[in-house]
Amino acid sequence: MSRKTRWYFWGLLFLLPEIIIFFIFLWMPIFKGIMYSFYNVDFVSGNSFVGWQNFKEVLSNPDYYTAIKNTLVYMGLAALIGFWVPIAMAIAVSELKWFQGSARIVGYLPSIIPAIVLYGMWQWFFDAVGPINSFFNYLGLPDFDFYSKEHAVFSLIILETWQNFGSATLIYIAGLAAIPKDLYEASELDGAGVWARIRYITLPSIKNLILLLLVLQLIATSQAFQSQLLMFGGGPDNATLTYLLLTTREAFTFMNFGKASAMGVIMFAFLLVFSIITIKIRRGGDEA
Repeated sequence: MSRKTRWYFWGLLFLLPEIIIFFIFLWMPIFKGIMYSFYNVDFVSGNSFVGWQNFKEVLSNPDYYTAIKNTLVYMGLAALIGFWVPIAMAIAVSELKWFQGSARIVGYLPSIIPAIVLYGMWQWFFDAVGPINSFFNYLGLPDFDFYSKEHAVFSLIILETWQNFGSATLIYIAGLAAIPKDLYEASELDGAGVWARIRYITLPSIKNLILLLLVLQLIATSQAFQSQLLMFGGGPDNATLTYLLLTTREAFTFMNFGKASAMGVIMFAFLLVFSIITIKIRRGGDEA
């Protein structure tokens, strides 16, 4: 028993620095955010307890529901349009007989472009006289207004999909590499074609990985605000005003940290419930 205790003691001692850093930079801000959501935060005169007032003001703000709607639309379109791109790319690369390494490098390149270069480049792409509209004009097609209220979210989906599909593609390629080659060899001997191998071997083998990355993407897109802020500023007419963008405005534009903390607590509760439901669904699927 003493030997086992010493074993766990030394293990905990090595983990202690990481636990302290994790507590200071992750859990302490969460606890502070929950606490501040019940206060009127004033760094000059001092904080004053207001109870549920911050939550009432948040729920009575029309922009709050606009931000929720925009965020849900953005999450849905990102999953519908952009989620399948890295899966298709990974399968296509894995089916290549040559140049697999080069294809992986080319696919990952968009992920390493600095943000200031990325958004400047796409502002040029989306411009009325940019290369995309110039190409449309060359084909005899009318200009496409990427900055209109109707098309702004779609423009962001194109940008985010192009930027982020490389990282997910590499993860899927690693998952595909773990599939036993015997399955593919046996299917080829039985006369299975490419589509049959993808349908009956590839996709079922990586279904848990697909579900995991889908959950991670939904969480990431629910917290999106950087491209919405830098490309459109939340406009036009609040068309790209997402939940986190509204939260950052409340905090750093209007200096209302109490309301921003209340919005953060609501988002934290939503993501917590969503994660629990996803875990239960995944466990139920594994048991089945």
